[in-house]
Amino acid sequence: MRRHLEPSPDHPISIESKATPVRIILAGEPVLVSRSHLELREASYPPALYLPHEEMDLSHLVPSDHSTWCPYKGEASYYHLRQADGTMVENAVWTYETPFPAVASIKNALAVYPDRVDAIQVG
Repeated sequence: MRRHLEPSPDHPISIESKATPVRIILAGEPVLVSRSHLELREASYPPALYLPHEEMDLSHLVPSDHSTWCPYKGEASYYHLRQADGTMVENAVWTYETPFPAVASIKNALAVYPDRVDAIQVG
């Protein structure tokens, strides 16, 4: 059985809305561009940027069968990123379609693994 845990002083989670644009660069081209983002800080992990899906062209995303479980956020589903030449970067993007209430603001927002793209440009 999967456990559901709440953020706490021992495992804090904060989410801040930022009106700062983000560009995800892959093979030298912007593949995801948003006007704003959410910055999620969780315990001692590096911050994760979540981009509002409704602000972006999602044509570079290909659904994946991969999923993972986080006891604090819920089940994440994944997307591959398709480059202009058709090459796929597997499971580079994740999202929480039904996150737990404590992190509800990240629902359907997209996060990208920094080591699977050329750059994540903020600002």
